[in-house]
Amino acid sequence: MVRLNEIRAGEIAVAEPQQFDAGLIYIGRVHTPWTDRLACPRQGRSDGPLCRIELFEPWVAALDGLEAYARIEVLYWLDASRRDLVRQSPADDGTTRGTFALRSPVRPNPIGTSVATLIGIAGNILTVRGLDCLDGTPLLDLKPDRSLFTPIAPPQHGDFQTDD
Repeated sequence: MVRLNEIRAGEIAVAEPQQFDAGLIYIGRVHTPWTDRLACPRQGRSDGPLCRIELFEPWVAALDGLEAYARIEVLYWLDASRRDLVRQSPADDGTTRGTFALRSPVRPNPIGTSVATLIGIAGNILTVRGLDCLDGTPLLDLKPDRSLFTPIAPPQHGDFQTDD
């Protein structure tokens, strides 16, 4: 039985920051080739460019074991997005839908998600493919892809290089 606030053997706790960003903690930054919202893809692609996820201390220890997964869910804060639209017309064809019926980055709480292919981890840097956010986007969380029930090791690629 787990007790409230129990720290079990092998677990490590760190002090939380004194200030929060929008009630969330930015645990890192996402580095992509895109600096312009119009150039940024609408959906990430598994054959897209290499991107880097930089994890900040003290969260680096939380990466332990993630290398066993081929795909990860990346959650990020779309800090350049509007937050005030409740109905949108994504195709600009005169039809509208509610924000919650769309994957638009314009949301009351602009949390973006991507399932990315994990290429490798070196220290506090993850190399991935499949992102669809701007360079410098704040990172909220990382999780193994929930559609995979057992870990699958990513292919081994030697040194990791970015598409510059």
